[in-house]
Amino acid sequence: MSKTWFVTGSSRGLGRKFVEAALARGDRVAASARRTAHLEDLVESYGDAILPVELDVTDRRSVFQGVERAVEHFGRLDVIVNNAGYALIGAVEELSEEQLRDQLETNLFGAVWVIQAVLPHLRKQRSGHIVQITSAAGLFSMPLGAGYHASKWALEGLNDALAQEVADFGVKVTIIEPGGFATRSGKNPDPLNNGHLAETNAAYDTLRERLATTLGTQPAGDPGAAAQALLKLVDSDSPPLRVLFGTGFYPMLKKVYADRLQTWAQWHDLAAEAQGNLDPEEQLSS
Repeated sequence: MSKTWFVTGSSRGLGRKFVEAALARGDRVAASARRTAHLEDLVESYGDAILPVELDVTDRRSVFQGVERAVEHFGRLDVIVNNAGYALIGAVEELSEEQLRDQLETNLFGAVWVIQAVLPHLRKQRSGHIVQITSAAGLFSMPLGAGYHASKWALEGLNDALAQEVADFGVKVTIIEPGGFATRSGKNPDPLNNGHLAETNAAYDTLRERLATTLGTQPAGDPGAAAQALLKLVDSDSPPLRVLFGTGFYPMLKKVYADRLQTWAQWHDLAAEAQGNLDPEEQLSS
């Protein structure tokens, strides 16, 4: 059975490949982007099967209007792909207030506005699949990516809670955590210049050079292959809550989680000490 999609950030990168893959197999897509001119070739190829929706995810009213337009045009929505976002690169000390707020407005609040706009429709039809594109960066952290990590870690917790809230309505939620993908013209030779840059402080230059060398060794994933994997995911009767796209960061993630468990175990006595041993009357009064 064909599906009807709503995809944000669909003009390029992974979002563009998701739209192309869905259309190629006969699905219908409301493809949103800040500039829909980038979608004109798809309209020429697929006609009414694609509805370009011009919106900025940071504008809540625009998001709600775009979702309503998509529902009016197609009659329903089955797959929601929250894909819009970008990476802010810079040490915590380097980030301006405006840059950090902009990062969260797009990556976090933009996703929230889409979820809030589509949920009344999904609850009414008692079906639907919300796919949140986060990042492997939502599961661990590295220096110079604090703003981006903050947004992606927030999305992880938000969508985990969301999945529990909407399960009784027949709505599924999947958090996709991609590694590095060649979303521009091949793999960017400078992995620290693949997003929005904070004004640099020379104190962090050595760290910047070291991190660039490390990230430059990561294999770049194929966005087209990711799109085919997404099709399998949304066709699954029991999709996972979380899934990695790409294997490059898997060894690191295993170590990160093992180290966390080990640290919690090592400091368990202190954790118990911090809890204290209040008697029942003191617990009630507190």
